[in-house]
Amino acid sequence: MDLVTLLQILDSSVRLAIPLLLACLAGLYSERAGIFDIGLEGKMLVAAFAAGAFAAVSGSVWVGLLAGIGASLMLSAIHGIASITFRGNQLISGVAINMLASGLTVLIAQNWFKQGGRTPALSGEGRLSPINLPFADMFESIPLFGPTYKELISGHSLLVYVAVALVPITWWILYRTRFGLRLRAVGENPASVDTAGVSVVRLRFAAVAICGILCGVAGAYLATGLQAGFIKEMTAGRGFIALAALIFAKWRPWHALYACLLFGFLQAIAVRFQSIDLGGVVIPVQFMEALPFILTVVILAGFVGRAIPPRAGGEPYVKER
Repeated sequence: MDLVTLLQILDSSVRLAIPLLLACLAGLYSERAGIFDIGLEGKMLVAAFAAGAFAAVSGSVWVGLLAGIGASLMLSAIHGIASITFRGNQLISGVAINMLASGLTVLIAQNWFKQGGRTPALSGEGRLSPINLPFADMFESIPLFGPTYKELISGHSLLVYVAVALVPITWWILYRTRFGLRLRAVGENPASVDTAGVSVVRLRFAAVAICGILCGVAGAYLATGLQAGFIKEMTAGRGFIALAALIFAKWRPWHALYACLLFGFLQAIAVRFQSIDLGGVVIPVQFMEALPFILTVVILAGFVGRAIPPRAGGEPYVKER
């Protein structure tokens, strides 16, 4: 494999990992606060539809991005009210959100655009444009560094750089701020936080809102950056893969980045190679396409070591009187 091919695979890995990373960070905030959210898939899906639809109608990708965030926040509000206010089962609420998004997006898309559950193809200002970093062309002639800088680091859309920047920002928020300390404490021992005079409900709703914003950005990136419009079930299980990556990362931001890049790399390999010949043994493309999901099952089965979630995760908090 030459350098050009390797850089192309790594470039695809980064692009494919971005929606996983955003969803993984979304789940990180929510689950650190004690709210398990398997509705990441549904939030991403409804955000992708809203972003694709509004970008197509308005001709502006930023209108689509805001619409995607707004749609995801609405589902987050439903999940928060069901899980926090009414103390419902968080897993059932997440499943309901996924089912609602799956049917609602196709129904509305067909009703609005009459294209079989799709939105019109996006182009021009309706899509995220790549950003060429300074001196990319000038450095191209430098061996190894030049091609890496131009092909791998430069040329991505704004949301790619935002997603990567969110990793250290999330680490700083969780481990270096009062808000992060309280958020983590709510997921471990909400009674102690309540005793200190801090509202558990407010903190958990804040975490659910952050989760909704990040899922909205992830869905918008799918429809306006990775692809050119919304298609039926375009998230393709990415929300569940993000949950597996979160478990693999043991609820830590930097490890979440590495886990998502691993999943992105496997997807890029499947897209790049239709089949792989290993000493006369041909691995079919179907197996390569299934690799990310196989890894998801392996992770959830616990073969990567024991991952201990926040102790109060999944449990509604009832204030003592």
